[in-house]
Amino acid sequence: MSFPDRWTAGICDVPDFPSPGIVFKDITPLWSNPELFAASIEAMAAPFRGDGIRKVVGIEARGFIFGSAVALALGAGFIPARKPGKLPRLRRRVDYILEYGTDALEIHEDAIAAGEPCLLVDDVLATGGTARAAGDLIRTAGGALAGMSFFLEIAALTGRERLSGEKVRCVVSL
Repeated sequence: MSFPDRWTAGICDVPDFPSPGIVFKDITPLWSNPELFAASIEAMAAPFRGDGIRKVVGIEARGFIFGSAVALALGAGFIPARKPGKLPRLRRRVDYILEYGTDALEIHEDAIAAGEPCLLVDDVLATGGTARAAGDLIRTAGGALAGMSFFLEIAALTGRERLSGEKVRCVVSL
């Protein structure tokens, strides 16, 4: 079985999570298989090799898992983009609108140098709202957003459209 088939087979549907009517795509079983996990990291990093990536920004929480591994694969540093109140030093913040309210992401004020090429990494591209906000956060910090890498794209939610103009790569699209 090829990696794409094995990746797709390893994604579990969880009905009514986190709320009724939602079918959650659980990718955590892939992490327990070292071969699939390594292949997923390589697939997420490969489109950005040669782009001079200096920092990888991973979105809380599962973006930390993929992001830190992608950073190592690219020889780059890792920056966590966290929910408010989790970082101890001076922070930059971006607020954004969700379908059901608002949220925010923060990074440390000194995390990104001016013009530094950054790659945004997260586990799932759904509506694109969180990724758009994280990309804005990178730019307001002075970084150059070189692209966005996701493991899973839920194509029916059209998040890629919200990210038009960005270099967006997804390993699996359902």
